Amino acid sequence: MKKILIAVVGHGDNAKKIHLKMAYKLGKEIAKKDHILLCGGRIEGIMGAAIKGCSDAGGISVGILPDSDLSKTSKHLKIPILTGMGFARNQIISLSCDGMIVVGGGVGTLTEVAYAYAYGKPIVFMKDSGGLVEQFSNKYMDEKERVKILEASTPEEAINLIKNSK
Repeated sequence: MKKILIAVVGHGDNAKKIHLKMAYKLGKEIAKKDHILLCGGRIEGIMGAAIKGCSDAGGISVGILPDSDLSKTSKHLKIPILTGMGFARNQIISLSCDGMIVVGGGVGTLTEVAYAYAYGKPIVFMKDSGGLVEQFSNKYMDEKERVKILEASTPEEAINLIKNSK
């Protein structure tokens, strides 16, 4: 039986402590539910915190890295995939996941969400985490109404929304 791949995306270097804690809990909860964490694989920000949480709970994390070397990769990442593609790797994350959870974020995160939306993937925004995606919370991104971007208050709720949309 295929495991569920849940992408966690969001703030990079400018992530606030509250958002890092949220991402850590998301990673931990994904592992506890026996799902696989999919993210950008780097050490900083939301991806780094989610990877650490997943690792601490004994889970599997897959990182689709924009780089061609491992120098910026989280040491807790189980499976690094080097692409050398820069932001183009966002499409791979969005297409490969079964659902995406968003913790704030800027333009890079918005591209991941836009791809996930275009592919009809379930998207859950973590309430009060800010960023460019917040304006779409509980809405559709365009008139095509592919998927409504749902909102969650807790990691458990976010994961359940992804699971129940399958």
